[in-house]
Amino acid sequence: MKLVRFENGGVPVIGALKDGGIVDLVAAGSRWSTIRAIAGDSDEALFELRALVDRTKPSFKLSEVKLLAPIERPGKYLAIGMNYAKHLEEADKLGVARAPYQTWFNKQTTCISGPYDEIEPGVTEKLDYEVELGVVIGMSAKCVSEEEAPRHVFGYFVANDVSARDWQFHTPTFTMGKSFDTHGPIGPWIVTADEIADPHALELRCFVNGEIRQRSNTGQMIHSLWAQIAYLSTAFTLETGDLIASGTPEGVGVGMVPQSFLRSGDVVRCEIDGVGVIENRVADI
Repeated sequence: MKLVRFENGGVPVIGALKDGGIVDLVAAGSRWSTIRAIAGDSDEALFELRALVDRTKPSFKLSEVKLLAPIERPGKYLAIGMNYAKHLEEADKLGVARAPYQTWFNKQTTCISGPYDEIEPGVTEKLDYEVELGVVIGMSAKCVSEEEAPRHVFGYFVANDVSARDWQFHTPTFTMGKSFDTHGPIGPWIVTADEIADPHALELRCFVNGEIRQRSNTGQMIHSLWAQIAYLSTAFTLETGDLIASGTPEGVGVGMVPQSFLRSGDVVRCEIDGVGVIENRVADI
């Protein structure tokens, strides 16, 4: 199932895709009124909602609505750095020290924006892009093993880990440069985990103004999704609705020779096979 949030009369509404349209879940009789609530009761909720969607006609055409970030603001948005070997090599050339452990940073949740919203550069002079596979936590996870980790994934989305490279290195945690407002476009929907046979076999791509910049496969991750969840949950509880950005491959602007950062009017398109596409224009300064 593909679950969305969209605007109807200026009010956020949850829905499910069907036949090129959207079923308004609450109007159709859903007992759950938020995506986070669905994620928290995932097995029961999805069983009921599939039946609901099967017998309900779409309420809106997908082309007629404004899609929002596909989940209400999460408690945590965590992102792993240098998780693809060739991207790690790019970081080496930039003088970023390799760490003996998984490298994590926070994207403050106020950065989250919709799948087609504009990116506001803010004060950065080195605006960059990073296509990533995003993960939504369903059942809370604490001290889970890699083998247990898949049971805690509710679904997947496309993420652009927009990065202010100059501000990123103001602090060793990267958080400042990863959390500007609008620098967290996600979507276009959440694809529930049952629809993705193997999340480690998905091609992902990023284009800037139609030019391909990044192209790889999630099978190239250094630390798998299951290893990421196991590692994080060893330290703290991953709660329902928390988001994980699982790393980006090579081809980012800061790693190019010469470096190529985003400018006003540039359009960034991020694609992941089986998940979807988001596209964001850089706002005029």
